[in-house]
Order: sequence, then structure tokens, then C-alpha cells
Amino acid sequence: MYTTSTAFLDALQDAGVSIIFANLGSDHPALVESLAEARATGRPVPRLITCPNEMVALSAAHGYAQVSGRAQAVVVHVECGTQALAGAVHNVAKARIPALIFAGASPFTQEGELKGSRNEFIQWIQDVHDQRGLVRGYMKYDNEIRTGRNVRQLVNRAFQLAYSDPKGPVYLMGAREVMEEAVEPTGPLAWTPPLPPAPLPETAVEAIAGRLLAARRPLVVTSYLGRRHEAVAELLRLCDRLAVGVLESVSNYMNFPLTHPMHQGIAWNEPVQNEALAEADYVLVLDSDIPWIPTVNRPNPQATIHHIDVDALKQQMPLWYIPAAGSFQADVATALAQVNGRLDTLPADERLVGERRAHYGARHQRLDGALEALERPTDGGGVTPEYLVSRVRRFVDDNTIVLNEGITNYPVVMKHLRSGRPGGVFTSGGGSLGWNGGAAIGAKLAFPDKTVVALTGDGSYMFSVPSSVHWMARRYETPFVQIVFNNGGWRAPKFSTLAVHPDGYASRADDIGVSFDPPSDYAGIAAASGGALGLTVHAAADLDSALEEAFACVRTSKRAAVLDVQVPHL
Repeated sequence: MYTTSTAFLDALQDAGVSIIFANLGSDHPALVESLAEARATGRPVPRLITCPNEMVALSAAHGYAQVSGRAQAVVVHVECGTQALAGAVHNVAKARIPALIFAGASPFTQEGELKGSRNEFIQWIQDVHDQRGLVRGYMKYDNEIRTGRNVRQLVNRAFQLAYSDPKGPVYLMGAREVMEEAVEPTGPLAWTPPLPPAPLPETAVEAIAGRLLAARRPLVVTSYLGRRHEAVAELLRLCDRLAVGVLESVSNYMNFPLTHPMHQGIAWNEPVQNEALAEADYVLVLDSDIPWIPTVNRPNPQATIHHIDVDALKQQMPLWYIPAAGSFQADVATALAQVNGRLDTLPADERLVGERRAHYGARHQRLDGALEALERPTDGGGVTPEYLVSRVRRFVDDNTIVLNEGITNYPVVMKHLRSGRPGGVFTSGGGSLGWNGGAAIGAKLAFPDKTVVALTGDGSYMFSVPSSVHWMARRYETPFVQIVFNNGGWRAPKFSTLAVHPDGYASRADDIGVSFDPPSDYAGIAAASGGALGLTVHAAADLDSALEEAFACVRTSKRAAVLDVQVPHL
């Protein structure tokens, strides 16, 4: 029998969904039956990946879409499963990641009036007033499937919005009776994909090109331009031509090669004024949520600022503004191509460009030297985060994807990995911890031939639900290297407290509630849950051999590996 669930699966297949990351429940009998029928008859439907934890399921869909650009589906159980997604919902929304979430709903009949009517006690308990409201503030679209007769239209509408810039997650729900409804099969829908944002107005192109040519210290600030590989190439073209400096702020991707002489560093939460930002007389902000933190670091007040962003309004942020002379919602790759095209027709002052090149190149050399000086063990032979990343770097090639959830070591990873390849390194783009484990599985499913490396703090490791992650990695043959920066607790809350109360009681207290002493056996959790290779490293002298064993295990033996590396205690 062809049901709403069958039509739903067909619609996902037509939309290019490869995988359903599923945490099934009592609201999914029709979906389970349709999947079984498809397997028995050979009808193509997306692959089902069983996810024991909902956060891991959506994090896997997040990672898959992030590295491939293709949205996947997540299926969860009524409002309980929807709530269990919470942290991952935040991440996909803030990172502008397309994903379709489908949740069942409690049956709406209780006397057997329709197939799927209530027959289990839990279905009264799980019937809530506004299930969609749990996630509405994070979704680009939410709706309820009320009949199978238009389920294809609803799925297409959902994906139309998920893929429209700024991209994001969408949410559908359907009760058991509706998902069991018999319907007539229909053919796939040929809907036009959403149009990209409009190109820059010619007046904006003229203004930006003019400022880039005339400024003494032009500076680009970006955070997630690297999500579009074409944008990286256009930015390189611009900076090579005019010697424009590039500052990354809270970088989520590889936006600009760290080894390039125009790279002026990466800014995060450091309580200092950035030199390049302070001296710039023209700032071009490209795809950035937090170009600077005004309480400690702000641009030159005399600087002209232009802002180009796929999400110029920052629709998910109630408070956001920068003093821009012009702000434009546009695809940054397209906009930079327009600016570069205009610059092709305009003469540049080569003396000015040469002076910029020398100035920015000299600062780049100083920054590079400072990074190199940090890449050594402690005096006692221990492992610093900087040394750890520098040793991991030797194993990262063009066929490697690195996922960075280092939290207080976010900038350490980005700086010392020294990636120069678009699509080589990612962060979650959000603020809810635990993304890295599920994302590693999703990235590996998207690109089975690539080596996936997850760098994580000990706190974010535990948030990632490693028991579920490593069970999935073994079952679905998605091995990855996971390296835990074990500093013994949550360093971020400690830093936040000291930033506000540098001389307060907490600054003198031995315990402020952020320590993980005694620590868990992080490597042992992965070994017990998924048969992963588990290694613990205390000394720098043991690090290289442990890394060699871990990468060989993943690349040759096809088994996940977890390194618990002891770094200086918080």
C-alpha cells in the first residue's frame, strides 16, 4: 500500500537526500513499514542510519551538509526527540546549515477511528500543545503534514527554504494516522531552486573598488567566507593584486591561507586591541557574524566600513550592528568577482600597493615567528596545545578533513594547523558543545575516502555523547581520529569569570565548579562503546608514536582512534 510515509520517502529521495539519521519511536510504524517495503522490493530510498542519540543524529547531518553542501534528513520521536535535539538545533541554525528534521506526533484519535490510533499509554503523555513551537525560533520553516496528498509539496517547500540564503534547518511533523494514510502515487515535482542573492549594485562595486585603491591600510575581516570555495579564490585574487590585509575573526572555515603574507592573524576572545584593525583606514567585512568585540577591540573610528554578507541582517540575532557606511546582502564569491572585474579596468598606484605589501608582509612574518615559538613542549616535557596541533599537522594532507571543537583552543587549532585549502577545516559555527563526534560521522559518510580528524576539548568530548558516536562509527564503518585536549575541566567558564572579576573571590578560589577531577577514561569510553583504539598521552616524547598509531589505525585498519592527550591543567 502506498502511504503518506511512502510518499515522504520518495520526496526525500527526489530532493537528493542520501541518508536519514533516525532515532525511531512509537510514532513511526508507517515509516518503518515503508522503509522495510522499499528494501524488500528494491525501490530506492535514502539510507537509514540508526542514531542512539538525537544530538548525534543532527550533528551528523550537520557535518554531512557542511562538507558536501547537500542537506540530509533527521527523524526523531515526537516532542521528546525534538527537545533532545536542542543543542544541535542551535548549531545548524547559527551556522546556516540546511537540514530537514521530521518528528512524529502523538495520534489524534483514541477509539480506533483511523489506522494508527492510540494504543500505548505514552501517546497521551507525549501529546503537547505546540510541538513545533519547541524549535520554531530556530527554523527557516516549520509545518505539519495533515494529509499525504500534498506531502511532496510540503517537502519541496521545506527544502526550497532550507537551501535559500541564508540557509538553515526546517521542521516537519506528522501524526501516526496521517503517516498511515493511503494515497495515490504521484511523480516527482520539478520545482525551480531558489535564486541566489542579487549581485552588488554597481554603485556599491564602484565605492568598494575605489576605497580599496585609495586606502593606505585596507583590511578585509571575515569569519565564514570559506564556506564558498570560489570566494577564497576571489579573495586571493584581490589581495595578491592590491596587497590588502586579511584578518580572520572567530573563523569557522579556512577563509584565507594562514601562510599567505597578507594574512594578519586570527582574533577570538583575546582582551587586546588588534593592531591591523586599529590602523585600518578602510575595512571590508565579508561574511562575518562577529568581526570584532567592541568592548576590547574595535576598528579605527576614522575608517570607512563596508559590509557584504549572505546574512547581512543577522536575522537570528536580536542585537547586532556595526558602523557600516554600506551593508549589502549578497553572495560574497559573486560580489568579490564583481569588484575584481571592476578593478581589472582601473589603474592601481603601484607605489602605494608596494608599501602595503611590505607593511603587511612584515607583520605577517612577526606573527608567523610568534606561532613557531609556541610550537614546543613544556619545559618539563609535557604537551602544550600548540605543540599538539603542530604534530597533528604532519598527518594532515589534501585528503583530510579537520573538525575543530577545541573551545578555548579554537584559535590554537586554526593558527597552528596552518591550513591553506578550502574545505580543509571546519568548526560547528554555533555555540552548543558536542558537535564534533556526530559531525565526524557525517563527514565520513559524505566522503568515505577522506581521513576525518576531530579535535575536541575534554568538555566537548563528553557533550558529544561518545558512547553513541563510537557505536555508530563501528556499525557504519566511519572511522575517524579523535584527539582530546584534556585540560581537566571547563576552561571557558573560568576565563569568562576572570574577564569580568579579575580580582574577585573566584580568582582566588581553588574550586569554582569547572574541574573534571578525577577525569573520566575518555579513550576507554570509545574503546568500550565502539572498539576504537584508545591511547592516553602524558609526555611530548610519546606523542608522535601515538599519532602514527592512531592515523594508521584509521587509514589502514579502518577503526576509529581516540587520543586522550594531557595538556596543562586549567
